[in-house]
Amino acid sequence: MRGSEPLRALVRETRLDPAKFILPLFVCPGEGVKREIGAMPDNYQMSIDQIVKECAEVERLGVGGVILFGLPETKDESASGAYDDQGIVQRALRAIKAETRKLLVLTDVCNCEYTSHGHCGFVKDGDVDNDITLQWLARTALSHARAGADIVAPSDMMDGRVAAIRQALDANGFEKTPVLSYAAKFASVFYGPFREAAESAPQFGDRRSYQMDPANAREAMREIELDLEEGADMIMVKPAMPYLDLIAKARERFDVPISAYQVSGEYSMIVAAARNGWLDYDRAMMESLTSIARAGAEIILTYFAKPAAKLLA
Repeated sequence: MRGSEPLRALVRETRLDPAKFILPLFVCPGEGVKREIGAMPDNYQMSIDQIVKECAEVERLGVGGVILFGLPETKDESASGAYDDQGIVQRALRAIKAETRKLLVLTDVCNCEYTSHGHCGFVKDGDVDNDITLQWLARTALSHARAGADIVAPSDMMDGRVAAIRQALDANGFEKTPVLSYAAKFASVFYGPFREAAESAPQFGDRRSYQMDPANAREAMREIELDLEEGADMIMVKPAMPYLDLIAKARERFDVPISAYQVSGEYSMIVAAARNGWLDYDRAMMESLTSIARAGAEIILTYFAKPAAKLLA
């Protein structure tokens, strides 16, 4: 049953679908800006007008959606740009929704891009104060929903943030806005290139006091269970390939849509190896995505969304 491509296709167990891909995008101030990210070739910081053009192409390719990360004009200690109704993501949302019809637009609900110190919340005595940060996150999610977000996705890893967001959305008429929780997000080295893309590196310390220890599998299942109890509609494992076992465990245990984020480091490793002639770009890209889907992820956030969609067309 492996003798030809038609035979292999006939019995193939895992199939990729561009409609299941979500492309991360980085929106920045200005006009006509399309600035390549050095550590992430073929990915860009883009102004709103360029983001709208990008989303139109993504929609034509049949990619399921995009997730927006914002680079504000200014940062402060209270992450005020995150929940400003005229913030960079909020304005981008309105512009994208005016020009696309079927494309889902998700938003990353976090504070690290908006704080002057680069941490995900209010810093007190050198660490992030969980409960104060919940207020910021709820305000941000509500602001995104008002601007047209189809799905809000909290990525901060604060305890109780799904409940706080769900309560704020429901109390303001957004009962139907789903929450995709970064439920099992690990303190991973593979986020490195993203820090350049989002300009969000911590100015001191690291995020290990609130992101998960890569060694812990049982804790990941507990985090997912807690977020579902708080009202999450979908959950995410992040990163993807180093945590395929946890994607599979989550798929076996939880009967909800499961997503996985093929993060910047995973993407950049493949691109760098391919550019050095060490890997075949197309085959490495598709094999990596297939492994994530085979493990049980129905939704894949990936910087390969466009080239993979073209190959699958």
